[in-house]
Amino acid sequence: MSNRSAGHGARSTVRPYGETGRQGLIRTFLRTTDGIAIDSVYDPGPAVYEAPSGASRPPSRDLVFVVAHGFTGDVDRPHVRRVAAVLRGRGAVVTFSFRGHGRSGGRSTVGDKEVLDLAAAVDWARRLGHARVATVGFSMGGSVVLRHAALYGGTDAVVSVSAPARWYYRGTAPMRRLHWLVTRPEGRLVGRYGLRTRIHHRDWNPVPLSPVQAVPRIAPTPLLIVHGDRDGYFPLDHPRMLAEAAGDHAELWVEPGMGHAENAADDALMARIGDWAVSAAG
Repeated sequence: MSNRSAGHGARSTVRPYGETGRQGLIRTFLRTTDGIAIDSVYDPGPAVYEAPSGASRPPSRDLVFVVAHGFTGDVDRPHVRRVAAVLRGRGAVVTFSFRGHGRSGGRSTVGDKEVLDLAAAVDWARRLGHARVATVGFSMGGSVVLRHAALYGGTDAVVSVSAPARWYYRGTAPMRRLHWLVTRPEGRLVGRYGLRTRIHHRDWNPVPLSPVQAVPRIAPTPLLIVHGDRDGYFPLDHPRMLAEAAGDHAELWVEPGMGHAENAADDALMARIGDWAVSAAG
């Protein structure tokens, strides 16, 4: 993707971010290749961080984490900010709202066109001067980072947390509720006014590459698949299917007692994910 096609001419400001009050963050709207404005935040990270050994050392200044949130999340949600706060101890962080979420334009396609949003964010991170990019996605965002790595390349490490392996899964009550939200007019009204998520009314056409079809194409880029053994949305056959399809180039972490996505990924797990990405992207 060229610099002109994603983010060229984006409106940006440098100001304290509301939650932290710190100077140096950049908030801007990126432009995707299909013309959607994506609300995005860049945090250059701290000068030093506490290493796992207890020694203080500089973070990986050339590494940037690009965080892809789950469905109904956005860049201002507390759980997204918490994830970013942990990762910024290990490098710079780009967070953004997928289309149809928060202040971003467009409507959500629940994982299809969102790959263009992530591509714009990764392209921006590169143009900010970072030599290494690690994408970290949760649930819907977890499927997007897999498809992005397969279709675009250009990343140095990929982390997919609580992602589905296949489309149209309805085997759990939360997923049946989600399908009602996405496919029914009254569900989309709930999404728009109750969850700040504007959902597109059209079905996928064509059906996008599924996560399990994507993972074999990611090699040799290092891949980490993380899933909780108490995930109420996607049972453990999903991460195991992804890991099997990925072969030897992927690691699978099944986390005891963990539920689903960002809200279930505590600070200790996020710190381990960050350390893995620093090493894997090395």
